[in-house]
Amino acid sequence: MTQNTPLAPRHLRLPSPVERVLTAEQLKVHGVSTARAAEQCRTGGPWQQPLPGVYVLHPGPPTGEERLRSALLYAGRRRGAAEAGYGEGMVTGLAALALHGLSDVPPLISLDRIDVLVPRTRRLRSARYAHVVRTAELPRPMRLSGLPAAPVARALADAVDGLADSGTVRRLLTEAVRGGHCEPAAVVRELSRAKLLGRPPVVDAVESLLGEGRALAERRLYEMVRTCGLPEPLWNVDLRLPGGPHLGGVDAYWPDEAVAVELDARAPRHSVLGDGRRQADHDTEWSGYAAKREHLERLGVTVVHLTPGRLRDALEQQATVVRTALMAAGDREPAAYVVILPR
Repeated sequence: MTQNTPLAPRHLRLPSPVERVLTAEQLKVHGVSTARAAEQCRTGGPWQQPLPGVYVLHPGPPTGEERLRSALLYAGRRRGAAEAGYGEGMVTGLAALALHGLSDVPPLISLDRIDVLVPRTRRLRSARYAHVVRTAELPRPMRLSGLPAAPVARALADAVDGLADSGTVRRLLTEAVRGGHCEPAAVVRELSRAKLLGRPPVVDAVESLLGEGRALAERRLYEMVRTCGLPEPLWNVDLRLPGGPHLGGVDAYWPDEAVAVELDARAPRHSVLGDGRRQADHDTEWSGYAAKREHLERLGVTVVHLTPGRLRDALEQQATVVRTALMAAGDREPAAYVVILPR
């Protein structure tokens, strides 16, 4: 082969689609110099260079997956490194949500940019469609189609940071929760970490999200009772002392055993500081919430506290907790008489 003979991709013997996207360092391992790679990327040549130091070994437009791999390889490159890879980088934002399978996200091939999370200490600029997002706290990545991707809650926060349309934000948050990809509390925590809760497109979306999370948690609670052989409770009732004060509402109540279940689906609302309320207001609300539980327990009512995450990940285990409370009722002192009203 003479010096002027083009190096066709087939001479590299790279059958894997993954290896159709390589860095300059990886090409050198195959015996291809930077100068030869640049020659292959000339106008009309068999290769292309979509990002600095990253090559796609075919002439047509890169696929959505190839764009992802090229962005990750670009973010993972380090000057002077002998080996090339993704490093600590991971896809986030809309690209990660597409990998997670959310349907309200545009196809990978049509995304104008691909967000890649890297450590804050990396000195790397965004280039073309590869958008570098620096962070002091890298989440643990998930492997999707062999690619590192941020968890859904983190990817949502990074996506929302670049969105101005409240309808789009609401649809993304709702689909993530309704599809079981993550819990509302996790989303609210990530939005709070990113200081996004006060943005107008986010405020209404979070309210809708919490309502969606509440409904989903209630459905899981119904499923737990009916599939795990628990006796049917009274659903969504208020408790009062006869002629006395309101004791509070509970999600399920077994009057013969004086056992109540309360969902913690409302907890994320207390962490939302974007509506202008001071932290002291939230502390007061939490104090009232705890006082209600303590009052019920002083009256002999056992309050079982369940979270949406536990119902999702350990349904049978949570059913055992409730069953144990019901069985222990006979060993306790009789509870005070309470009036039960529909909520």
